[in-house]
Amino acid sequence: MINFEEELKNFKPSLEVEEAEQAIYNHELTDMTDILREMVLEMKQQEQGQ
Repeated sequence: MINFEEELKNFKPSLEVEEAEQAIYNHELTDMTDILREMVLEMKQQEQGQ
């Protein structure tokens, strides 16, 4: 039978996961809020130009 407590003690996260996590946190990513904010600014500029 598997001793889960012992297996958890031996667990070490994959280096790939840690590298991916750092890459994600270190890059500024565009999200929907950024896109919507940009669209609203463009619409306001278009309205002012008319």
